[in-house]
Amino acid sequence: MSKLSTLGRDAVGRFVADPAQSFTLPAWLYYDPVVYEEEKSAIFFKTWQFVGHAEQVATPGDYITFKLFDQNILIVRGKDDEIRAFYNVCSHRAHELLEGAGNTKVITCPYHAWAYHIDGRLRSARESEKLAGFDADAFCLKPVRVETFMNFLFVNLDAEAPSLKSLTGALEDQVRDLAPELDTLTFARRSKYTLKANWKNVMENFCECYHCPISHPSLSNACLDMSTYRIETMDIWHHHTTVSPGEETLGYGVGEAGKARPDFGAWLLWPNVCFEVYPGGYMNTFHNMPVTPELTVQYCDWYFPQSEPTLEQEEAASFVDGVREEDIPIVESVQRGYHSRGYDQGRFIVDEGRTEMSEHAVHHFQNMVKTALDG
Repeated sequence: MSKLSTLGRDAVGRFVADPAQSFTLPAWLYYDPVVYEEEKSAIFFKTWQFVGHAEQVATPGDYITFKLFDQNILIVRGKDDEIRAFYNVCSHRAHELLEGAGNTKVITCPYHAWAYHIDGRLRSARESEKLAGFDADAFCLKPVRVETFMNFLFVNLDAEAPSLKSLTGALEDQVRDLAPELDTLTFARRSKYTLKANWKNVMENFCECYHCPISHPSLSNACLDMSTYRIETMDIWHHHTTVSPGEETLGYGVGEAGKARPDFGAWLLWPNVCFEVYPGGYMNTFHNMPVTPELTVQYCDWYFPQSEPTLEQEEAASFVDGVREEDIPIVESVQRGYHSRGYDQGRFIVDEGRTEMSEHAVHHFQNMVKTALDG
């Protein structure tokens, strides 16, 4: 029996496989606390979760910590230059080991001073040498899978999940086509938004541009050639692409020596991270973290060739901030609307050309939600 079926409701109603024939997922899936708890285990603990940029652990001993709901993870670069991830908990009495970010030669528990090598092996446990049958190998840090993808760090709590590289196909090639200087980009800027909305609601707003001419007129009229806008869905991701009207779009031209094309590309990677490349080959990421069934925190990070944005780059990032801020009242209004007795399921607008007017990628995202909750 599927997880949705065990919830004891008409789980997906008139949602079907064909987006042109399908209704949307029912409203209750966007606020029900039982669904939210199911999503933790069925989605977030089984998928590749975005953590940050690999430059955060650039040298041996560099570490960062990451919380995925109640699971605390540490990521550290070893002396052998390999990046590893572990549950951030001591094998002795479960005290958390590290906080924030930094550099260390030894991971030492603040509670009883059990110490671990940065490759996870137990280094010392006070008085354990007096304990008969104590097996140090049984008390190493418990590993978590970690993968570097497009210079970003991802972790997966599911030891059996396919590699992220095997799931993403041509995604990296598409990004590098628009951002050929990807390997030299560095973190430069962050904006943080708190949205009174379910995380799925927030992600689905990114899946279509049907709302763009209405909600983002400055973006669709001045910055994007909507006649060329197309959305292509893949396995666990989808791709938005369009040609920009000119090389000076958003206040900066093409990249060094004209290597980057003046095009726009955006990618949603299941379940909760998005990438955008604007003219100039510069990148931003949108990382959406659920906090409660109806509260989501979104981090918008920018990556430029240098850590301090130029005036033009800052203006460009501020422009995109404005677009994000236009989205906040939209998704919050939708979230309130989900509670209305006058709404249950809507209907997707879909066209054969998969243009900016089509919501097939919203259907694609909702189908991934359904599939995950069905187990």
